[in-house]
Amino acid sequence: MDTQTEAQIYLSDQRGFSQLDSFRSYHSFNFGHYFQESRKPFGALQLLNDDTLKAGKSIRMIAETHTTALIIPIVGGLEYKSESGDGFLEAGEVQIFSLAAGMDYELINPYETELINFIQVWLDDDSIPPTSSPQQTAFDLTTKNKLLPILPLSSSHTQISRCYIGRYDGRQEDVYHLQQAADQVQSTGIFVFILSGAFEVQNRLLHERDGLALTNLKEGVLEFEALSNDAILLLMEIPIRPEIHPV
Repeated sequence: MDTQTEAQIYLSDQRGFSQLDSFRSYHSFNFGHYFQESRKPFGALQLLNDDTLKAGKSIRMIAETHTTALIIPIVGGLEYKSESGDGFLEAGEVQIFSLAAGMDYELINPYETELINFIQVWLDDDSIPPTSSPQQTAFDLTTKNKLLPILPLSSSHTQISRCYIGRYDGRQEDVYHLQQAADQVQSTGIFVFILSGAFEVQNRLLHERDGLALTNLKEGVLEFEALSNDAILLLMEIPIRPEIHPV
């Protein structure tokens, strides 16, 4: 076991849960009526919800603070509406909203009979510059065994948060090097979320929809290995506030 790194595992079956007739959501962090002391935000990572929406239904999300929201379709596509633009998003794309406090967006299942599943990630990171319109990025998971960036970087090179997705063959290993300077590593964390399959991450076993928060990475290097074919993970490097630590 790596004793140099502080870690917290977020098991899939211990996530928060909320459900309506048209909508089901699992929460890796405190959200809505769900609250656990051990599920406070991990640094700038405020929200990671695993959502399923019925055919023809919609949900509206409202930001309480300055927020960068990432919407990642997993099964099916979705329509979105916001103050700054509308559009359609499909698997292999990521929608990025830059939201001031009080701004909202709506996500809609456009299908007549099919459920859709998507991930919502909210980041409270002042180093991400606000944008006047939604951004959309694409990734190609037929490109395997490497991490693909899904959050554009600012031209000023001061942005801390970075987000990646990757699809791996079984027994394929990879490493991720923290992008921050050596003197900033202790104020930077890594959060890994398994979208499908199983991985060993920094000597810790993670299954589908498990999460792992890591700080104080030795030499700023994260090591992981896919334990099943076509395993997919989401990896985020984010700023950690001094008062927030994994337990």
